[in-house]
Amino acid sequence: MEIHNVTEFVFTGLFESQQIELLLFFFFLLCYLAVIMGNSTIFLTISCSHLLEQPMYYFLCHLSLMDLCSTSVVAPQLLRNLVATRRDISYNNCMTQLFTYHWLTGVEVFILVCMAFDRYVAIVKPLHYMSIMNRKRCHMLITVAWGLGFWHAIALLVLGLSLPFCGPNVIDHYMCDIKPLLKLVCKDIHISSILVIANSGTVVVAIFIVLLASYVLILYNLRTRSSAGRRKALSTCSSHIMVVVLFFVPCIYIYILPAGGKNMDKEISVFYMVIAPMLNPLIYTL
Repeated sequence: MEIHNVTEFVFTGLFESQQIELLLFFFFLLCYLAVIMGNSTIFLTISCSHLLEQPMYYFLCHLSLMDLCSTSVVAPQLLRNLVATRRDISYNNCMTQLFTYHWLTGVEVFILVCMAFDRYVAIVKPLHYMSIMNRKRCHMLITVAWGLGFWHAIALLVLGLSLPFCGPNVIDHYMCDIKPLLKLVCKDIHISSILVIANSGTVVVAIFIVLLASYVLILYNLRTRSSAGRRKALSTCSSHIMVVVLFFVPCIYIYILPAGGKNMDKEISVFYMVIAPMLNPLIYTL
């Protein structure tokens, strides 16, 4: 039977200097407010207008909702930890945060795939675009995204619940994520690290390669278009490519490396947990 006597965890936060963390509090507070305002504006604008009928804006509406929700799972905890004297979280709340964040970000990852597929069809098969990207297929793709995100998160939750914590409870992070939790486990984590890499690292790399491949195909098919046509097509894809790079590059760095080593996971994770959701509305509206 696994030993488990930890009822709460304590976060180390981003930095040890209180002066730096106070400055970061105001910076991340502004970032979080920007995430709320930007993504709420896009979500409400699209959902309350005829733009929702267009597949590109339909997926963008869902992406903005995911950015808003996933950041709201992390940012309040981050802000609290930057100013609180005791940065604790109960075991149950920790597991809830782990599951909820990975579910929402999992959905977001697959929505980005849906958006890439939408752009591919629009540019490569423009005459068949409305028949391929009909309303029923768009709903199906979003449903699949929610389902795949759920199974990704439930696998990490089951792994997290199976880990034995029997002493150290200080998480070297500002939120509950599976890799920093693995460092507190009182047994060999070799198999668990492989499972995390298989669940998150390999999947993120595979999806990133698929997304890059889709844009290579788009660029290949643009070679016969007029310069005006190429500019128009590239303008619709450039924003999506920027979002993909901002999200996936930090994710790949974090989840492809095994747990246990000394790295900059918590500092780099800020880019896809807070910074990317803040920049997404700006990138897409431009």
